[in-house]
Amino acid sequence: MTDAEHRPGALLLTRNLPPLRGGMERLNAHMAQALSQHFALGVCGPIGCRAELPRGAEVREHPARLLRFLPGCLFSALSLARRLRPDVVVAGSGLTAPIALLAARWFGARAVAFAHGLDLVVRSRVYRALWLPCLRRLDLVLVNSANTRALAMERGIPADRLAVLHPGTAVPGHDEEAGRAFRAETGLTDQPLLLSVGRLTPRKGLAEFVRGVLPRIVAERPGTTLLVIGADARDALTHRTGSEQARIERAAQEAGVETAIRWMPPCDDATLARAYQAADVHVFPVRETPGDVEGFGMVAIEAAAHGTPTVAYAVGGVPDAVVEGRSGTLVSAGDEAAFARAVVELIGPTTRGSWRDRCVEAASAFAWDRFNTRLIDLIRGPLETPA
Repeated sequence: MTDAEHRPGALLLTRNLPPLRGGMERLNAHMAQALSQHFALGVCGPIGCRAELPRGAEVREHPARLLRFLPGCLFSALSLARRLRPDVVVAGSGLTAPIALLAARWFGARAVAFAHGLDLVVRSRVYRALWLPCLRRLDLVLVNSANTRALAMERGIPADRLAVLHPGTAVPGHDEEAGRAFRAETGLTDQPLLLSVGRLTPRKGLAEFVRGVLPRIVAERPGTTLLVIGADARDALTHRTGSEQARIERAAQEAGVETAIRWMPPCDDATLARAYQAADVHVFPVRETPGDVEGFGMVAIEAAAHGTPTVAYAVGGVPDAVVEGRSGTLVSAGDEAAFARAVVELIGPTTRGSWRDRCVEAASAFAWDRFNTRLIDLIRGPLETPA
């Protein structure tokens, strides 16, 4: 028998993997890597995910559209479970929790899901009727923040089956030369640079930031530029009409700050790292939106890992991701004047760049190796009593 056949088995079932982009996708890719170090791994994911997964994993790919992904994932999960006889079946989000529960129960495995927030609050009667009961029956539900844990308990998931596991990040530290090179290539020179990263959705609050906060900042610090790296979220779980980018652009025109905004499409990790290095402040003006929630805020710890502080509203799981006074500043929800003051202070001539070391130090607590160790401990062992 091969070494793989002697190893315990694990299945990871998720639509959220690269080549789809976002924090959930990065987390699930790292979760696959961690599982592969300890288990013979099978994965059901979207078309194209195989290239991003560990060598040796048995992979089944399906179209990412929900009505095609879920039936295909169900069939493949049962097929892989029959072959691998897994000890654990992991749903990468609440979306695949029913499939994970079914496969685990049929083959005597432990059923686990990682809940990110939106998969607990999404406004769908069908989802609430069919998916939430399955989440309540899992052996373990990992959640990305204290806020997501509270949401899970509100929806009837027992506290003794919940564990907070913060997403991780690579910690490259600050590279001043890379930042200067990025500015030179993009023509941003030496003006104060704000950065926003991620899929454009109403929850991210950029339209409101551009209308109510950016004009205050530009008035105090003329020449300040907001660089937005992202695009409309066309593969999101919640359905929306219209373009969020167009809404942001209209808000900029109405506020008279359209010349203070630069746009870049989603980019590769190397380019994104250089953008973080170049920025003075990462802005994260997330809003409290009914039926949607910011479960954690991975971009805040990624910014800190490159030496860039974040200013954010203290909503959802964001307070778990921004270490006050070390990796950024938290502002009361919706307080636009306070948000502008916090940004202006960080880009002032005496403070600009002074946060670099403390941001990197704060981000080190979220390093991927720590995530990996706790993930495996939780999956393998009895659930710790939550604090």
